[in-house]
Amino acid sequence: MVTLTLAVGAFSYAQDGNVGNDSILKVQQAEQKAKEMQAQIDQAEKEATRADKEAKKAEKAQKKLEKEAKKIEDLKEDVIHTKEDIAKGNRKVNKLQEDMELDKVKGKLSPNDIDKINNKIEKEKLRVIKNKEKLRKLEKKLEKS
Repeated sequence: MVTLTLAVGAFSYAQDGNVGNDSILKVQQAEQKAKEMQAQIDQAEKEATRADKEAKKAEKAQKKLEKEAKKIEDLKEDVIHTKEDIAKGNRKVNKLQEDMELDKVKGKLSPNDIDKINNKIEKEKLRVIKNKEKLRKLEKKLEKS
């Protein structure tokens, strides 16, 4: 009977050791799984951050293109308005000259009036010249764009 007790005691002790090893093994496996999952989470976060950066970069590039298109459109409008200003100035100069010539023929103008009208004509011609220079610069800018 004594030998039987010893054998049962040794057998139960051997099983207890196995249980301890099993629980340590399970803990290690659980830790390994946790590490693997954390690595996957970190990788997914990196990919999400990279995707966000790429999306922001693409959005920034899109905004830059839109801004450039708007700038070109504004330049085109400025060119049109400047051409209109030049044409208007030329019409005004021609009208002033024609009116002055007509009034000279009729004898309605004094020498002071003639000087005043000539000064107006010269000022308008200077505006036209400035507008032509402005137009040249705008068209040059538009070519570069």
